[in-house]
Amino acid sequence: MDLIGNVLPETSKVIESGIERGSHTGLQLYVSRGGKAVADTGFGESSPGVAMTADSITMWLSAGKPLTAVAILQLVEHGLLDLDGRIADWIPEFAAGGKDQIRLHHLLTHTGGFRNVETGWPRLSWEQTIARICESPLEDDWRIGESAGYHTSSSWFILGELIQRVDPEGRSFSEYFRKEICEPLGMIDSWNGMTSDFWTTNQARIAEMSQLEKGQTELLPWHDEIRCTATSPGANSRGPVHDLGHFYECLLAGGELNGERILSDESVELLTTRHREGLYDQTLFHKVDFGLGVILDSNRYGAETVPYGFGPYCSERTFGHGGSQSSIGFADPDAGLVVCYVANRRIGEPRHQKRNREIVSAIYRDLELVND
Repeated sequence: MDLIGNVLPETSKVIESGIERGSHTGLQLYVSRGGKAVADTGFGESSPGVAMTADSITMWLSAGKPLTAVAILQLVEHGLLDLDGRIADWIPEFAAGGKDQIRLHHLLTHTGGFRNVETGWPRLSWEQTIARICESPLEDDWRIGESAGYHTSSSWFILGELIQRVDPEGRSFSEYFRKEICEPLGMIDSWNGMTSDFWTTNQARIAEMSQLEKGQTELLPWHDEIRCTATSPGANSRGPVHDLGHFYECLLAGGELNGERILSDESVELLTTRHREGLYDQTLFHKVDFGLGVILDSNRYGAETVPYGFGPYCSERTFGHGGSQSSIGFADPDAGLVVCYVANRRIGEPRHQKRNREIVSAIYRDLELVND
């Protein structure tokens, strides 16, 4: 910790101050520049009496969505999916309720219009969840491709189902996720739906998550076996946060890391191009730009107000994704910078957005990446 305090002094103070205030009891941090780690560490506790370390297994929540987006683009590269194809062409039952004209790129840009489906996760089976989403109607007054509203989970289950239906090997989403993204990048402790054996063996490493609301702290059951082993393509990726960092290092390097290629240069560019620009997001209550499954720098709409942003000093080419009230992962190509962290307490949107800006801003200042 002393070493990190020397390299990232302001950042360390901000994180430790958050622990003192009760904003989090622990936080896992990974920062790299030019592919070389600057910080890979933990602060505080992952659970009572257990230190948060670089090897703790944290829940990334929506910060893991870009991994699912990359899986989709892999299948686009192989000609098994088409970004302009209708979802109903692959999943005919999805056409119910006026959703027949929703296309693959609408899911990745959150312009599809079926946000608020009660998925039943993790109580219901995968098949039951998919059936619920397919049966749901298009939202009232929604203009497909023109209305915008962040889908927390519904559209991501459909993306996972697409992967399962077109994968030539017939793998589950969880199996595809491990074999085609995690294992090639050496992300051996990262999962979306870990096995029961892994959960049992590594239970002590799995960080807890709590919720602070109206002055009361509640321990969430998200580290229990049923949630750790259940699959949710938009919300349940887990692992040490340095694994998420390696994923972003791979994208910064054009889709290849340590001799393993998971995506072409052209697909990385497609992923990070502005496909949704200047639209007001009806879920996030702010204008936010999107690539294909990634949030793009949206400081042009208010650096101090944009939710899940990458701080006031990032370049316009910065891309990544935040996780609900707790985490973020992003890459800034102009700075060669990767930043990923997970705090183990959700503290409400306004407080988390402030915490996020403070941490990310401090990293840029510590690394002297602030342009006067």
